[in-house]
Amino acid sequence: MTILKIALCQMPVKTNKLENLNQASIMLQEAAANKAQLVVLPEMFNCPYDIHCFHDYAEQIPTGETTNHLSSLAQAHGLYLVGGSIPELVGELLYNTSVVFNPQGEIIAKHRKAHLFDVRVKNGIEFIESQVLTAGTSATLFDTPWGKFGLEICYDIRFPELTRKMAKDGARLVIVPAAFNMTTGPIHWELLFRSRALDNQIFMIGASPARNPDASYVAYGHSLAVNPWGQVLIQLEEKPGILIADLNLTQIEEVREALPIWKQRREDLY
Repeated sequence: MTILKIALCQMPVKTNKLENLNQASIMLQEAAANKAQLVVLPEMFNCPYDIHCFHDYAEQIPTGETTNHLSSLAQAHGLYLVGGSIPELVGELLYNTSVVFNPQGEIIAKHRKAHLFDVRVKNGIEFIESQVLTAGTSATLFDTPWGKFGLEICYDIRFPELTRKMAKDGARLVIVPAAFNMTTGPIHWELLFRSRALDNQIFMIGASPARNPDASYVAYGHSLAVNPWGQVLIQLEEKPGILIADLNLTQIEEVREALPIWKQRREDLY
């Protein structure tokens, strides 16, 4: 299979978990009606992106309300679903966790955000995830009919070694539920996705929440898909919406043949 139809759900995130789950249901129904085969929700889609909220909204996986809801949606619509991310509770620890479901509603992958968003930008954003969250410890890949896909969460994309490892392990597409902000988003969002795609000659896609200027953390939006040539195929703006795109995965081989950096890479120098 060489053509993959994706849908990135740039949904508004509210303080009511049930409303967020219902909004995800609505968007998945629309994505399925548009023949999407892989649907991606944004980072922390079931709760506000606020360290003071994570514990109250946290759930166990796979027994929690959100996981059960997403499993049912994936099965009902017969598609692959990357469930954005949610706060995961494990004993006394909290993780920022993304779960992937196959069309039978089965969990086939789980990624815990490996690089926590701890930043203090003068006259800009200050956010310290490590005050409440624990970092994951592994790279995450999963098999699909279109080949191996990789999974990162937001800040993970800033660490090129992680994407490179997944590409070396066979990832043809890396999926990134993310919530960049209004300090870093306008400058770094598109640049990072294009860089990771170009360096590794793979597809990169990112799903963001819609922008809510009244939220404690204002997301940049601009969910996007980037091809192995480093070109942005399609991108939303800041408002709620669903990005639909066809990814022609044969482009990976075409780009690698045109620019054979994988054959020319000097591993002995690194």
